[in-house]
Amino acid sequence: MAQAVEAIKHTFLDTKKVRDLQRDTVDAVKTSTGMTTDHGTAVLDTDNWLKATDGKSGPGPSLLEDEQARQKIMRFDHERIPERVVHARGAGAHGHFKLHKAIPEFSYAGVLNDTSRTTPIFIRFSTVQGSRGSADTVRDVRGFAVKFYTDEGNWDIVGNNIPVFFIQDAIKFPDIIHAVKPEPQNEIPTGQSAHPSFYDFISLTPESMHMLMWVMSDRAIPRSYRTMQGFGVNTFTLVNKDGERFFVKFHFDPELGVHSLVWDEALKLSGQDPDFHRRDLEAAIRNGAFPRWTFAIQVIPEAQEHDFEFDILDATKIWPEELVPKIPIGEIVLDRMPDEYFPETEQVAFCTSHIVPGVGFSDDPLLQGRNFSYFDTQLSRLGVNWQELPINRPICPVMNFHRDGQMRHRITKGPNYWPNRFGTVPPQADAFKTQGFIQDYPQKIHGVKQRLRSIKFNEHFNQAQLFYNSLSKWEKQHLIDALSFEMNKFDEGDIVDKMIDRLAQIDMELATQVASNAGGTAPKSGKENHGKMSKFLSQTAFPPAKPTIKSRKIAILVGDGFDLAAYEGLKAALLSGMAVIMTVGNRKSRVTSSSGKAISPDLHFEGDRSTGYDAVVIPGGKHVEALSKNGRVIHWIREAFGHCKAIGAFGEAVDLLKVALPLQQLQFAEDNSSDAVVCSYGVVTARAYSFPSALADLTIGEGEKGFVANFSYHVAQHRCYERELDGLVSLVAF
Repeated sequence: MAQAVEAIKHTFLDTKKVRDLQRDTVDAVKTSTGMTTDHGTAVLDTDNWLKATDGKSGPGPSLLEDEQARQKIMRFDHERIPERVVHARGAGAHGHFKLHKAIPEFSYAGVLNDTSRTTPIFIRFSTVQGSRGSADTVRDVRGFAVKFYTDEGNWDIVGNNIPVFFIQDAIKFPDIIHAVKPEPQNEIPTGQSAHPSFYDFISLTPESMHMLMWVMSDRAIPRSYRTMQGFGVNTFTLVNKDGERFFVKFHFDPELGVHSLVWDEALKLSGQDPDFHRRDLEAAIRNGAFPRWTFAIQVIPEAQEHDFEFDILDATKIWPEELVPKIPIGEIVLDRMPDEYFPETEQVAFCTSHIVPGVGFSDDPLLQGRNFSYFDTQLSRLGVNWQELPINRPICPVMNFHRDGQMRHRITKGPNYWPNRFGTVPPQADAFKTQGFIQDYPQKIHGVKQRLRSIKFNEHFNQAQLFYNSLSKWEKQHLIDALSFEMNKFDEGDIVDKMIDRLAQIDMELATQVASNAGGTAPKSGKENHGKMSKFLSQTAFPPAKPTIKSRKIAILVGDGFDLAAYEGLKAALLSGMAVIMTVGNRKSRVTSSSGKAISPDLHFEGDRSTGYDAVVIPGGKHVEALSKNGRVIHWIREAFGHCKAIGAFGEAVDLLKVALPLQQLQFAEDNSSDAVVCSYGVVTARAYSFPSALADLTIGEGEKGFVANFSYHVAQHRCYERELDGLVSLVAF
């Protein structure tokens, strides 16, 4: 069996050979047999339906006997499969998992103990509410589903970028989804929770308030898939060889840190580039800036299940890291985009019930229902043989007596029943446990059959307070603004007032500000804020491992008369740091430098906006005079400033920033004879400049020598939110 696993795994991993073989096959068809039908017969003409005509007096009737035409139309008519009820809009990529720390003390799972393995994975990211045609940057939960193709079978961790959920029991899942989906009478809105049905449900379901805090925070508008955390959400179990059981939660922490868009930027991107996140993922992988996450676990021994003030099986609660520290055990990397979207990203199917030996289920009431729901959904979308599709197929041998059904792919010889006289495919016995035997944990169960939740499931606000208290000042303001925006979208005052009462159970100042903004009644009383905080809940707790501009998208603005040497030096240094550099000019055709040499920009000022970039920088040169009079260039700079992004300028371009950003609070480099760098609210300027041959030649950091080092540092910080806190954003019209 081991040899079979290795053979299949080798074929799976050697994707270049597979793609080359497919390409050779296509080329052979092109050069020899030409186009064929699905069953292989040659096709001469697919542009004209077979007709009864003399070719002179009119087209004549189309004949039903034209099997080639009917097949072409039939295949087109059935190209669409049922859309996912939730998580319909998604993007995915292939990669691998590498275990760095074996955990035999917790689990006998091979994939969690064999550090010599490289396990193939496929990850699908998604939004929840919207249809396939909705935008990437809407405010919504993001799906984060990982399929591990392990030697013992497929293991799916079906998670989100938020660690908790709206409901405690899966029986209410249809209710929350019906409430958040578009209004039934008009199918509005798409990709938004800003409507009365959602808040009607939330106001009447206090267990949802913790999740609502996360969704109204910046977590729901991530900068990219690559800069968001992943959480398994549900509580699973691990079992070791001694039969000891542990409760576990799974985490994925991004190498690049946890970053988000700002709301105005997210709104604009929904129209400017509705595919922003999937385009970003593909660009990063194509450029070799492979997305990476640390895979970590939280573990609680079975004997300590009831030692906490909350129920550890409640999916509306986190396990605070101060109480249950995360244990990093490995890394996942995405390094290859799908060859074709539909058969891979659209047909990939996940199930929370797909586990491997050494991993088990808990009594988490949300997980119990998800185990049924996910499997049932795949039957509806893809048919009973959905696990035989290439993207869903395990790399290890599959041996059972499941037969027939729609779209059966496998051909199996031998008996189709057990027991059989040949001894074919017997169930594995205890002796095979060490090789991957799934064994149900002998859990003791006692109780009375009834529809009831445990006592600890009745507390709903302590962790919502914990989350809100733990946010930075600017994160709190963003959350208040988000709630105000959402509740401003409907006129049902009674729902607003109910929501204000719920918010008062979290924080009175929060409730009071939202009430004022949304036209609600100010709360008279609320629950006392316990004041507890966790340093692990704010996004600021997850910066990049070290300052880096890897995969950051930076726009260099140029016009006729730019300084070519400065431009080339800057670009070379930033590219050496693996940034994605785009030159934006006053036209896309050739732009001439002051030395007379011309370049061809990637885009022009009217063809793109600053919203698609992490930072903007302008080299010096004679182009500054013309750029200062260009309204679109001024808008580029002011919009980037308003979205709190790093902005850089050197040489004569410093004067352009002084025109675009006439704020007394900002400081700019003034001494033309000095190479001193001035950093002010994320705006980096220098009059004299020199560039390293490579970014690796210097340390990225504020206060380091050189313009590039300081500019790169502020790009790596993602945003300068001090602009918002000090009121500078409101002073700039963008």
